[in-house]
Amino acid sequence: MAQQGWRSIIINRVAAPRIRDEPLPHTMNDQQLLRYSRHILLDTIGVEGQQKLLDARVLVVGAGGLGSPAAMYLAAAGVGTIALADGDTVDLTNLQRQILHATDSIGQPKVESGRATLARLNPETRVETINGRLEGDALDAEVARADVVLDCSDNFATRHAVNRSCVKHGKPLVSGAAIRFDAQLAVFDLRQPDSPCYACLFPEDAEQAEERCAVMGVFAPLTGMIGTLQAAEALKLITGAGDTLAGRLVIFDALKSDWRKLRLSRDKRCNVCGEAHS
Repeated sequence: MAQQGWRSIIINRVAAPRIRDEPLPHTMNDQQLLRYSRHILLDTIGVEGQQKLLDARVLVVGAGGLGSPAAMYLAAAGVGTIALADGDTVDLTNLQRQILHATDSIGQPKVESGRATLARLNPETRVETINGRLEGDALDAEVARADVVLDCSDNFATRHAVNRSCVKHGKPLVSGAAIRFDAQLAVFDLRQPDSPCYACLFPEDAEQAEERCAVMGVFAPLTGMIGTLQAAEALKLITGAGDTLAGRLVIFDALKSDWRKLRLSRDKRCNVCGEAHS
């Protein structure tokens, strides 16, 4: 009776506007309907949105401070396939913030540690691992197959390479960064009018000082906050729920708990997405 009760609530909730005998457009079984019921009950997601998540493929570049919470929430939310790319191994210093890994993961490739964690969280999510630096043709191939790309890396070379590939293949990019007590988050989606790419904000030929947490430090919960928001933006991009951060940059100061949002516009002279390259 209890199982029939929750199933009836979900079916009635999502099927209200439909003809009674019209089949629901999903392939979810009862366990999936129950697992994802709190999403299904949301008007802006529903069965259709959850099915989109189950059918989606998300590329997560980096399995560290940002990639950890991002990947975990993507898996928990039911994203069908997560491609996890990272060439590092788990180190004791990672465990202060990289919640995808545990003490018994030290020395393991981060992607393998991550795959094991995600399998425990949601065994239905397919996790494909890329143990190494994702670049060149391999990067292009992974981006081309993805519905959304999350840049959770920690260096400008990777960020620019990922951005170029996303522009090339017309894929939305969710970019996050965190250092010390400062963080930023943006969505670059050239499918939207006048939306910039990452290089519009940080030109490839500009002088950019690398800031690494191994030298500068990073506040542990800050990476969790930004990585979680990256997952949220990815889920919205996939389901079409709400408004994404396309064309906007969010800056967060954790010491002051201060959020700022800036409007971004495409640079017509950008050497990646500008008029000369369109």
